[in-house]
Parts: sequence; C-alpha cells; structure tokens
Amino acid sequence: MSIGFAVAAVIVLLILIRSVRVASEWQRAVILRLGRFHKVKGPGIYLVFPLIDAVAQVIDLRIQTTMITAEQALTRDTVAVGVDAIVFWQVADAEAAAIRIANYREAIERVAQTSLREMIGATDLSKLLSDRKTADEQLRVTISTKTATWGVTASSVEIKDVTIPRELQDAMSRQAQAEREKDARVTLASAEKAIAEQILEAAKLYGTDPNALKLRQMNLLYEMNKERGTTVLIPTDMANSLGTVVAMTQALQGNSA
Repeated sequence: MSIGFAVAAVIVLLILIRSVRVASEWQRAVILRLGRFHKVKGPGIYLVFPLIDAVAQVIDLRIQTTMITAEQALTRDTVAVGVDAIVFWQVADAEAAAIRIANYREAIERVAQTSLREMIGATDLSKLLSDRKTADEQLRVTISTKTATWGVTASSVEIKDVTIPRELQDAMSRQAQAEREKDARVTLASAEKAIAEQILEAAKLYGTDPNALKLRQMNLLYEMNKERGTTVLIPTDMANSLGTVVAMTQALQGNSA
C-alpha cells in the first residue's frame, strides 16, 4: 500500500509539474485540447492537462520591428529608386496569429516588402521625396489591411531613406539651382520696377515744383560735403538757383517769426 501510494503521489506530482505553466506579462499561450482550439491563457500561471492539452504557440504581444528594403523599384514616373523602411507591428489577436497562418513573422516581412514596392510603383518620385508622411501612412494602411485576418496589425511605418541614381541627383541639383537663380532675378526685377516707379513719381513732383528740385540738389550737395577732404564744383547756374532758394527759405523763416 505504501509503495503504491508513493508511486501514485510521484505520478500526481509529475503531472502537476508538467501541468503548471507561467506566461510573462507580454505573452499569451494558445491552448489546443484534443487537437482543437481551446483557449488563450496568460499572463501569469495557467494549467495544461497532459495528453489532453497542448500549447500550440506562445505569442509575444509586444511591438516588433521589421526592416524592409526595395532596391531598383520603379516609381510611377519610371525612376529606379531604392527605399529602406521600418515597420512597427504587433499581434492583436493571439488565436488568429497561431491558427490562421504558419509563420506570422515571416509573413509580415513578405507582405511589407511587396506593399512597399506597390506603394513605390503608385507614387511619383517628387511626392515620395517631399511627402514621406503620406507615403508612411499609405503603407501602414496597406500592410494592416493585408494582415488583419492573421491577427497582426501595423502600428506605424517609417521610411528611412530614398536612394536615387547619381545622374538624377545631379540633374535635380541643377534644376534647384536654376529655380533659385530664377527667383533671385524675379526679386531683383521687382525691386528695380518699384524703384523706377518711385523715381518716376519724384520726377513728376520735381517737374511741377522747381523749388523742390532745388532743395533736393542742396541736400545732395550736403551729403557729398559730409566726407572730409571732398571738393565739389558747383556750376554757376546751379549756385545762383541755390542762392535764390536759400533767400526764399530765409524770407519765409523771417515772416513766420
């Protein structure tokens, strides 16, 4: 009796040891009972009955990263580019990830790779270079749509780098330089036009009021004489006209006093 009881106790103990499992906070255990899906267990301690239950897979629910690369992919405007991107994804449904697909990690990489090439083929190079956020979101939605039935979702996608041929880089650099020169010339022309309009208005004002022109001449002479050691020769007729203006100014000042 004692030997049989001891043997039974050992067997029960071994069964308990094999039955007790522990799942971490980020893990979920997919349990099959007699070959059919039974339950998703975890985190913490859970029981698995030997010969009846089997742990099909332990799923990690943390966010994972996958690097994807598309080399020599053609954009919509037929430019060969290389694109590197990072996909941030996680398992949202442990049951679907364990039962509906054999290897969800490999599948997400393949889907992300093909989706990247599809996105490049549907996008012009200029938009791909200037608006990466839109390309990131488009790629994320495409990947999530394809992997939704597997219980996997893409939380975000970030395009790291877009590589274009060297000759195209040189052409784009020359184009950008030409655009900057064009803008500079347009700005200069606008400034010259504004100056010409102001000069024309001043000429009309001086034409209607000769005294204003003479006062302007006096101001110019004053500015020229501000420099030390500068000698300015004034024509006789200009000197006479300036003297007349000075006399008129003094007379006006005397009347006001």
